[in-house]
Amino acid sequence: MMSYQDIHVVTGAFGYSGRYIARRLLDRDCAVRTLTNSTARRHDFGDRIEVHPFHFGEPEKMRRSLAGASVLYNTYWVRFNHKGFSHAEAVRNTISLFEAAKAAGVQRIVHVSITNPSEDSPLEYFRGKAALERYLRDLGVSYAILRPAVLFGKEDILINNIAWLLRRFPFFGVFGDGQYRIQPIYVDDLARLAVEQGLSRENVVINAIGVETFTYRQLVATIGEIIGKPRRIISVSPTCGYVLSRVIGRLVGDVVLTREEIEGLMQGLLYVNAPPAGQTRLTDWVRRHADTLGLRYTSELARRRDRTSRYASN
Repeated sequence: MMSYQDIHVVTGAFGYSGRYIARRLLDRDCAVRTLTNSTARRHDFGDRIEVHPFHFGEPEKMRRSLAGASVLYNTYWVRFNHKGFSHAEAVRNTISLFEAAKAAGVQRIVHVSITNPSEDSPLEYFRGKAALERYLRDLGVSYAILRPAVLFGKEDILINNIAWLLRRFPFFGVFGDGQYRIQPIYVDDLARLAVEQGLSRENVVINAIGVETFTYRQLVATIGEIIGKPRRIISVSPTCGYVLSRVIGRLVGDVVLTREEIEGLMQGLLYVNAPPAGQTRLTDWVRRHADTLGLRYTSELARRRDRTSRYASN
């Protein structure tokens, strides 16, 4: 059995989900270390976290960064392929991280995956996540695999940017009929689950889904009603929706949605028939943040290009 007195390593503790995991560990007076590509990013932890850069491609340096740790919480991934980063690279880097953790004597890996991963998937995101799950299961280190669908929270992208679009346009386009389902989980609920699993030795795979299930059309309509911007929801073809997202992306300097994200959503890959692991209702959270949600666009690319600014809250 692990203890909270052991050293806990969190990837990306100055980012999104990693920040919440680190905060929960610090609240339990744990010794926390982070591996990050953003060692200079501003954060709220002061000197309470030991900071190390990722050393992908340098196994011995990576191993030394993990020395003495008993638990690794891995949130590292990329959302889409782009100049400078790719899913294939993320898979290779994560395997290097897992191997370094094993070599360093890490006893437990808590890994954040995705709902419905499959090595047979035509979608590289889900295929890569499945390959990493298999690698971790075969690694010989105790593991917990957490499979969230979509996260929401003050630093989130999807929910915030849906609200941003609703505030600025008289209608909202959903792909096809919009009846495919989605199960958002509050980021701090995921963090709670991760920290709980850090104490265990049992190998588990958990569908880390939220309390509420929405169709995509319902999700958009619900957010619009709560923030006081109910809009007409229209059906558009996936191709048309992708083109519109590219146009908006050029205006905001970001990748709003990718073809793979649209396909995964429409294939129902962000839904599983399982009991909820979260406790926080998205509708309650949106009501608490209705005055500020979507006031500003949240850019994935801006976060990756700017490695010093604090993650902004929505």
